[in-house]
Amino acid sequence: MDAVMSGDASIRTMAVVGTSGTLRVRALHAVRGDQAILCGLDLDVAAGELCAVMGVSGAGKTTVLRVVAALQPFSAGTVEVGGVALAPGAVPPESQLRALRRRVGVVFQSHALFEHLTALENVILAPVHALGRSRADATDAAMQLLESLGVAARAQAYPRQLSGGEAQRVAIARALAPDPQLLLMDEPTSALDPARRAALGDALRALALQGRGLLIVTHDAEFARAYADRVVVLSHGTIAEQGPAREVLTHPTHDATRELLT
Repeated sequence: MDAVMSGDASIRTMAVVGTSGTLRVRALHAVRGDQAILCGLDLDVAAGELCAVMGVSGAGKTTVLRVVAALQPFSAGTVEVGGVALAPGAVPPESQLRALRRRVGVVFQSHALFEHLTALENVILAPVHALGRSRADATDAAMQLLESLGVAARAQAYPRQLSGGEAQRVAIARALAPDPQLLLMDEPTSALDPARRAALGDALRALALQGRGLLIVTHDAEFARAYADRVVVLSHGTIAEQGPAREVLTHPTHDATRELLT
């Protein structure tokens, strides 16, 4: 057990409770103002699995990612990531989230790289400043990540000098730098041409083969069909349909899935 951090149970409790599993969400509820966004969601992602979350706008897809990454609160239910358990209430300060940040990497839709830092400097930021690794060790590891993702030659480039595909892969390298068990991605193909989509899909499959869990929000049904192991379709904050990606997206049984494919 790494640590236990707790306060008033009505606010939030965060504890490292074990090491089993990659992601386990149970009875998750989240609201925005008076509007219910997630309504009793159950979701699992296993080590080595690429799970795609789909649904029309407003179904709650991005909210799932933000709750799992402790970027927004939830009102009821439980979230466990690699043994780190979150409870309902206000999001804790970053000083209490170190265990979670080691286990979860996030790649935002707009890549969100720091514009004043080079690709390499973006990737080593968390290992050096949050995890206390030496700059030399962090740089060696970062270059290996950039190489594995095909962008090592762009290590000294600034984000404005990168193509959309290059920036996306640098953002993935940055998310992987702390060696997380779970990678979250929001609309990863939105800025990519077909060739780059295929390259990204191959890279994500390789990450899954390393034993990481991947949870990806996407509207791209063809990408999900080709690369995801499983698809979860949300509708009005709950799961409308889920199963093997090719099966669900080729032979949908729920109107919410059919709507995605029209």
